Amino acid sequence: MIRIENITKRFKKLKALDNISASFEKGQVISLIGPNGSGKTTLIKSILGMVKPDSGKIFFKEEYINGGFIYRKDIGYMPQIGRYPDNMKIGQLFNMLKNIRNEPPETIDNELIKEYDLCSMYEKPMRTLSGGTRQKVSAAIAFLFNPSVLILDEPTAGLDPLSSEVLKEKILQEKNKGKLILITSHILSDLDELTTHVMYLQEGKMQFLKNIETLREDTGEIKLAKAIARVMKGEDPAGNFISEVLTKKTK
Repeated sequence: MIRIENITKRFKKLKALDNISASFEKGQVISLIGPNGSGKTTLIKSILGMVKPDSGKIFFKEEYINGGFIYRKDIGYMPQIGRYPDNMKIGQLFNMLKNIRNEPPETIDNELIKEYDLCSMYEKPMRTLSGGTRQKVSAAIAFLFNPSVLILDEPTAGLDPLSSEVLKEKILQEKNKGKLILITSHILSDLDELTTHVMYLQEGKMQFLKNIETLREDTGEIKLAKAIARVMKGEDPAGNFISEVLTKKTK
């Protein structure tokens, strides 16, 4: 569904992405994991066309995107920090997006708007919202048009525990519908029940892309956070060095 071929991107002296190749398919939930500055957000923005790679190609449903934008109607994007016009009210924002897309009413997904009770805040200007409420708005927008692909950048950041659970349940519902979902998060416990595949980046390089069950088998850990900790230490369950095993791109 999304295919990346030899993507490289530099920002001056920093090589943010270093010859990345990967394929993501329907029904997968890909957790993009890595330290700060590893290239996760740059990769996401390259897929979205917000960053232009210096070299390499990205295909969406077998079509080379090559600076196009029509494909983005099939993607729901939740940024780490949503930025909206200060004076625009919540209700105006949703209505504007619906008018721009001109989608039939029956295709609009209002579930998160209801779950987060955003209807009661429709008259509030965006500048008055807390960070958590902005996150709720961003989440509702990402799912609003029932896209076939979801790209969620630190989706639970700033959300209270109850709101985080609501969002995770929504992601699980979309996973069960067979959608492709890409998630970045530093809260690895949020990803345990969602993830089907893990893509680990470090210093702009893809260290591995593998099925979560294979990762658990290789590391002897059930919890994703502990599995990744073993990866970073380069240890298998017996404490032996396992970098060669983990760098095999088992899917």
